[in-house]
Amino acid sequence: MGTYQIAVLPGDGVGPEVVREGLNVLRSAMAVTPGLRLEFAEYEAGAELYRRTGVALPAEVFAACQAADAIFFGAVGHPDVRLPDGTEVHGEVMFKLRFDLDLYAGLRPIKLYPGVESALRRAKTIDYVIVRENVEGLYAARGGGNLLRGEVATDTIIITRKGTERIVDYAFRLARKRHGRASDGRKMVTCCDKANVLRSYAYFRRVYDEVAARYPDVGRDYAYVDAMTLWQVLAPEQYDVVVAENMFGDIISDLAAGTVGGMGMAPSGDIGDEHAVFQPSHGTAPTIAGQGIANPIATILSGALMLDWLGERHGDAAAVEAGRRVEAAVERVLAEGRTRPRDLGGSASTGRVGEAVCRAVEG
Repeated sequence: MGTYQIAVLPGDGVGPEVVREGLNVLRSAMAVTPGLRLEFAEYEAGAELYRRTGVALPAEVFAACQAADAIFFGAVGHPDVRLPDGTEVHGEVMFKLRFDLDLYAGLRPIKLYPGVESALRRAKTIDYVIVRENVEGLYAARGGGNLLRGEVATDTIIITRKGTERIVDYAFRLARKRHGRASDGRKMVTCCDKANVLRSYAYFRRVYDEVAARYPDVGRDYAYVDAMTLWQVLAPEQYDVVVAENMFGDIISDLAAGTVGGMGMAPSGDIGDEHAVFQPSHGTAPTIAGQGIANPIATILSGALMLDWLGERHGDAAAVEAGRRVEAAVERVLAEGRTRPRDLGGSASTGRVGEAVCRAVEG
């Protein structure tokens, strides 16, 4: 146990609102966890900073993130604030952190909590994790593609042995720690690709098979990405851990969030061997920013993921237990149904939801 330095980037839009509640919950968790100490340092980064200064992520802010034990992030970007090449500014922050800190594992838990109605009427239990390769794939071409005469544009997908081995290994190690898929409790890693058409994905699957052979206690499964989107809707209970290339992982993560209550219920962690960023999967939602109606639960659950990661990394059982306590508090608030955010059919403000979770953590 010790003191952890947390770099906080509230960001743009609803980011500061949901981060405020996430920090309040983390402070409540500290108050009831002897020996756990989190120290927060807040920094500005994002579209509004870029609008004023022409820089979205200052060098000194990146250095502070690099030195921190973990990074707690809100949301970043605005559709009207773009780079000269026409792309949005959020990549200047998120991709800089992911690529330069080598946050190769995009962790996207997909869980239907009691009291939350799924868009899938037949679904009773949804509980799986998407592990997205974060620093290769098609997104590795960002800033390096070609635009010829204003009439031809190309980007190149990049799949390496090292990158694929480590993300698949991460997925299998995660499956060993989980309770298995909802349908039968069997531990399973599904490889999501397009190996029947593209050589890059065929190579991804080949490396997957080589790594899978090291884990005879965990089952193998395969899904072409188009079929994957179908079965995420028809039979989500058959998934435990899903591993995918960067862009495919991005797409299926948002679809999955839609089955468990929406993006306000979708936490995430971008994790490397030395650094990690924890943030909600949703964007800045500028149309509702400042109204106090954004759902903070994805941010709060991202804080729980951060506590778990810190605990696992540092052998700190107190941090792990604090993370479990936060998730249990969220589950209790949602199951009781008295304090429900608007995107889940309730009328509770961002602050009221955060306060309810704090009370549950402390109680």
